[in-house]
Amino acid sequence: KRLIIHGMKEKLFSFVRKNTVMLVALCAAAITVFLVPPDGGYADYFDWKTLTCLFCVLAVVCALRNINFFFVLAERIVERFKNARLCILVLVWITFIGSMLIANDMALLTFLPLGWRVLEHTGKKKYMAFTFIMQNIAANLGGMLTPFGNPQNLFLYSRFEIPTGEFMGIMAPPFVLAVTLISVCCVIFVKPEPLEMQDRPVPLPVGRTILYLILFAFSIIIVFRVIPYWIGLIVIPAVLLFADRKALGAVDYCLLLTFFFFFIFAGNMSRLPVVDRLLRGLLEKNTMLVSILSCQCISNVPSAILLSRFTGDYASLLLGVNIGGVGTLIASLASLITFREYGKHDPGKTWRYLGLFSAFNFSFLAILAVFEMLIR
Repeated sequence: KRLIIHGMKEKLFSFVRKNTVMLVALCAAAITVFLVPPDGGYADYFDWKTLTCLFCVLAVVCALRNINFFFVLAERIVERFKNARLCILVLVWITFIGSMLIANDMALLTFLPLGWRVLEHTGKKKYMAFTFIMQNIAANLGGMLTPFGNPQNLFLYSRFEIPTGEFMGIMAPPFVLAVTLISVCCVIFVKPEPLEMQDRPVPLPVGRTILYLILFAFSIIIVFRVIPYWIGLIVIPAVLLFADRKALGAVDYCLLLTFFFFFIFAGNMSRLPVVDRLLRGLLEKNTMLVSILSCQCISNVPSAILLSRFTGDYASLLLGVNIGGVGTLIASLASLITFREYGKHDPGKTWRYLGLFSAFNFSFLAILAVFEMLIR
């Protein structure tokens, strides 16, 4: 009986650690429900298109992960390089590109284990903290260029109906600077030491690979508003129900619930007169700076949802919640994922990791923020 209770406690603690942001969102929503009792206005809180698009992308990405598509693709690229500097550059660039295609958190869940595997099997674990931090920054900043690269992008892109060309034009300057900064860091802090790694090719199932890539393209088309989002909610689950039921079960439903709870929180907060006056006043002075500071305290996704109700300056808000994804450990859900993964592989050096993480993240935050203030 004690073993059963102990096992239940361990599962509970594990769930809390993995889903801290969702539980905070739940508590925040619950508190605001007492301030604004449920009524007909609640129906206007939710952006069902954002939730549907996010679900479709996550489901297809899970299916591709289940056949090791991203792992095999990345592994074959990495194994072409024979020194530590190039290898880590490739790992970081794969994460960067991956975040633009499969969202930042999924990119990290896919490519952080690859980074650990490469460094472990080549005897270069001394670079693990640096590599994980660069992958984390790459995921947060790489995803800024596309509407589906970060969850907050998908939300703002949908809420304000931002034209795709304008969206990418807004984010292109900080994106290019981020690419440059990350590449320079890898060149400076990693030596071109020789590497040796065994080649272990893993075959991909051709039929399922083609099917999932078609579904992925279909989900991206939905994001770009070419096809109504409700069609994706029918087609993608129906196909995966027969092709890969595990993919539907592996979707990060806690992330979807996090959005759901923050919609309630943001909607209720916007109906409080004192909050309305405070946030509108602050955002009128400097939307980007307020967004960045908000991310450092409550993360970028809830910041985007909350602040979008008080400003129409979506360009500054978009910049703020993307640049603000670097900085503190809670500025982005992706950073918490990276910290959790690092702790699995090197639990004795988490404080050193946090020191390096803070040094690099706040440096990137300062440079990008000043850059945007100068060019705007």
